Amino acid sequence: MEGWRREALRTNLWVVPTALSGLTVLLFIATLTVDRAAAAGSLRLPSWVDSGSPDAARQILTAVAAAIITVVGLVFSITIVALTLASTQFGPRMLRNFLRSLGIQLTLGVFVATFLYSVLALIAIHQQGGRVFVPHLSITVDFVLVLADLGVLIYFIHHVASSIQLNQVIAGIAADLIRSIDVQAAIDAYDRRSQIIHAGPSEADVSAWLDEHGARVLAVKSGFLQVIDHGLLIREASRAGAVVRLLYRPRHFIVEGRALALVWPPEAAPAIQRALERAHFVGPQRTRSQDLVLAIDQLVEIAIRALSPAVNDTFTALACIDWLSAGLARISTVSKPGLVHRDQTGHVRLMEAELPYERLVDRAFDKVRQAGRGMPAVTIRLLEALARVMEFTVDEEQRCPLMRQAEMLLRSSEEAIPEPNDRQAVRERYEAVVATRRTATRQGAFSLRSRGPIP
Repeated sequence: MEGWRREALRTNLWVVPTALSGLTVLLFIATLTVDRAAAAGSLRLPSWVDSGSPDAARQILTAVAAAIITVVGLVFSITIVALTLASTQFGPRMLRNFLRSLGIQLTLGVFVATFLYSVLALIAIHQQGGRVFVPHLSITVDFVLVLADLGVLIYFIHHVASSIQLNQVIAGIAADLIRSIDVQAAIDAYDRRSQIIHAGPSEADVSAWLDEHGARVLAVKSGFLQVIDHGLLIREASRAGAVVRLLYRPRHFIVEGRALALVWPPEAAPAIQRALERAHFVGPQRTRSQDLVLAIDQLVEIAIRALSPAVNDTFTALACIDWLSAGLARISTVSKPGLVHRDQTGHVRLMEAELPYERLVDRAFDKVRQAGRGMPAVTIRLLEALARVMEFTVDEEQRCPLMRQAEMLLRSSEEAIPEPNDRQAVRERYEAVVATRRTATRQGAFSLRSRGPIP
């Protein structure tokens, strides 16, 4: 759940500016305290901490505040332009990637904080009882903040210019995919270590009872399922002595009134209904907290946009295919995620909906294969990607869907590619996939034999 909260905070433009504004207020209180002490004669400031007369100080702070708020407007304008370009070139679903950019949030926060500090320092200049108070240290610190703003502005221009580059966007999405795979693998490994004790009915018996006698719990809200709090569901199911089978995974669209889960025994359904409402976070869009498929879909979306007649950017599609193969190769090497969760006593409490490896392969290649039909370069690169992924497979369950994709690519090339030499190149890549499968199968069989008999 911490990852989901962090993701929710990162995908907006107000958290970092608000935090920096709060820190700026604290900084101003500290410098103002020192200025008041210096004015009272309690301490002496260095000679270079001097901003002149009250009128000069007001003019300086007014000019700084006006310049900073102008630059803030410029930063907002550049940000909006960058988001518009990203929406046009990469698709509207890529906007969250740019909203997550810490560089944009930090730039807005620094300029807003400097403007706020300048206004506070301007207000602090006053005259009382014939004595004039000028916060010299605060004005000097304001100069330092302005110099820092210049560096941040240069960084911001560089950051926006590089963040809208296509290869940078694709690599960033692929990095998110690899990171999500590694995080999920670590969670699954921890669950396996913690679920050593097995007690109560077997998984097969529990599944059969849910199929025959499970009570349906209905969804109370429509939207995309973003996050599931598994720990909360396991605790509530253990407290109610129940077993819950989830019918959806994060990324699925839930419709109000349709079955969300099955509960056994049926009398525990009301308690589980309340737990499901608290453990399921539903929103208007998908998030990457627990949605492994989101990054794959984003890469596929960029690829099929590049292959559209309006864009016709084959090289971008080829880059997406390469990164998709890297993600699937990493998925192939991690252990199959556990779908059954037990409580501390070892009883089965939660059963998740399955995400088959075949579904991930189809999700990564189907749309790109269809959009690139009749294009030799795309077909060849897809077959090369399948061969790369095949090297990392661990069993036939993974190799079969990859081989099925290769066969569809071969049939499509025979039907849609008119040039014989191009068809020959496609067939050679297909034969390479077949050869890689044989090698992977032999290595898998040798690995099983080398382990010896199971004790």
